[in-house]
Amino acid sequence: MNRIDLSTRDFRKIGLWQTAFLGDAVLTLPFIQALKARYPGAEIHYFVRAGLEGLFSAQRELTSVRGFAKRGNQKSLFAARALGHDLSLEGFDLWISPHASLRSAFMARSVGAPVRIGYHQPWYNWLAYTHLVDRSFSRLEEIERIFQLGGPLGIFADKATPAPLPRLDLTDEAKTRAAEIFDGLPVGPKLGIHPGSTWPTKCWPKEHFAEIARRALDAGAVVLLFAGPGEEALAAHIANAAGDASGRLINLANMLTIPALAACLGRLDACLTNDSGPMHLTWAQGVPLAACFGPTVRSLGFFPRGQHSRVLETALDCRPCGLHGHKACPLGHHNCMKDISPDRVWDVLRPMLGV
Repeated sequence: MNRIDLSTRDFRKIGLWQTAFLGDAVLTLPFIQALKARYPGAEIHYFVRAGLEGLFSAQRELTSVRGFAKRGNQKSLFAARALGHDLSLEGFDLWISPHASLRSAFMARSVGAPVRIGYHQPWYNWLAYTHLVDRSFSRLEEIERIFQLGGPLGIFADKATPAPLPRLDLTDEAKTRAAEIFDGLPVGPKLGIHPGSTWPTKCWPKEHFAEIARRALDAGAVVLLFAGPGEEALAAHIANAAGDASGRLINLANMLTIPALAACLGRLDACLTNDSGPMHLTWAQGVPLAACFGPTVRSLGFFPRGQHSRVLETALDCRPCGLHGHKACPLGHHNCMKDISPDRVWDVLRPMLGV
């Protein structure tokens, strides 16, 4: 491990590689803000999972946002090597990666920046990075774990001095789309519901979501139902089960780009989600949030921060059952989600909505 102090070095072109999920990319924003404050004259180029480029395209600290198709035509190591070769010609002098996959290590090595910072695990990172840091997974929350990568640069955050909340800059196009939707809504507090997740076991039961929608409508709220591609049937089931006869339930399933979704979430009075990417888009904008956690737990460090966020979870010996989730409950009961009652969730949401 290279222990040379970099805090007095200047860097002009920085690559930040974060090709994990949407939530991980949002959790990296505070570090991006700190990185730009440390090197105000530097270019910062953010590499994200393909499809997320538009979400960060207006972020004021960034010179460019580039997508990497890790599940598409760039999934092979040969494609990564080709991209790394192309990037090596651009003259990056600092490369930082919060992503710890073999492909990410391979990319860092291929880019060839003279200073490359990564975590000291897995073992192959020792072959890819010039400076390695301890992620301190069990001791820190995820935002502060990412800040560990700034340690060699003189950028710090920990439990005693937590990182600031993210700031998400959105495009005018996204904000205009959200304004078009909200300007046409009925009067009443606005509750957003996003019932989906990449992992089925992270999903609170759809009947519970429908019950919350029904209670919110009965209390005079407007309910906006959000869902991504492939989740249309889930959203339709919840909308039908909620039994809206007032026209105050708006089903926006698969009708929004990710930036427009973020802009809509930012205009809500309150939101209900699972542990998901939209959860991070919501709390990062300071919107009151209730998030149901099942296979994951708050203590893993990926929970929504801030005084307006609430995590609802049930104490079970089998939790957590993984860092992410599963397609089905390993024990066959899924009680981690089923046992979070609609009564409990509504008790949290009702004061947020003021109803």
